[in-house]
Amino acid sequence: MSKRVVTGIVSAAALFTVVSLLAQTQAPAAGQNKAQAKDQGKAKGGGGGLFGGPAAPTGPAPKLADGTPDLSGVWRGGGGSDSDISSPRGLKPGDKVVMLPWAEALMKTRLSKEDPEANCLPSGIPRGSPYPWRIVQTPTHYFYLYEGNIHSYRQIFMNAKHPEDPDPTWFGHSVGHWEGNTLIVDTVGFNDKFWFDYKGHPHTEKLHTIERYTRTDLGHMEITVTIDDPGTYTQPFTTVGRATLMPGAELLEYICQENNQDLQRLEGPVRGPGLQ
Repeated sequence: MSKRVVTGIVSAAALFTVVSLLAQTQAPAAGQNKAQAKDQGKAKGGGGGLFGGPAAPTGPAPKLADGTPDLSGVWRGGGGSDSDISSPRGLKPGDKVVMLPWAEALMKTRLSKEDPEANCLPSGIPRGSPYPWRIVQTPTHYFYLYEGNIHSYRQIFMNAKHPEDPDPTWFGHSVGHWEGNTLIVDTVGFNDKFWFDYKGHPHTEKLHTIERYTRTDLGHMEITVTIDDPGTYTQPFTTVGRATLMPGAELLEYICQENNQDLQRLEGPVRGPGLQ
């Protein structure tokens, strides 16, 4: 049975961390032949990069009939570095990630095999994955459908308010509104279980995120995420990322728990792909 495998050149020092990604592979959906699976894999390149593939489409960013920017479609990419959220290349210029002493001490004790993402649990915000995801827009709710990890979803309540005391969850409680051509998503009510990245950056239930999505043209979307958690970090900081449209691609069924055979082989302290 053929499987999608994350490919690339990875240093030996980081190989044991990438095993968690290799474990999360899947077969083509029922009825999909090998040629179709191959074509879809090429489509998932969306401008080259991790999967290779054709360049992203060009042209103006589309809008819906009511004038609202149309963000719908299958995308690859996200709002922050899943290797190390403190890396300067993934931060707004001038921003720094400064942890409180308890958080620094906790990170030193974390092991790769303890990573919730490696254990088929939700990745939280803004951590992404190499797998695609889809935006679905309705007048009252926007939905993010994720192929990777646990085949999960998020719901954004448009032009709504947060409950006074939301139950802590992996993706929190999200409300959205438009400011010009940018979608603003405000989220509170997180649990403290997910890691921001492979390095194990933690957070508390005080976490508050503000995501900004701007479709800059037909094939690209800029995503920034402001992270404010006074229980863990001395100051807010903003991650900077982007997503690429994957025209013609569809999300495949993905059940991480079915074939995660390599978790027991993860050894040593936490470390992201490509990090020494």
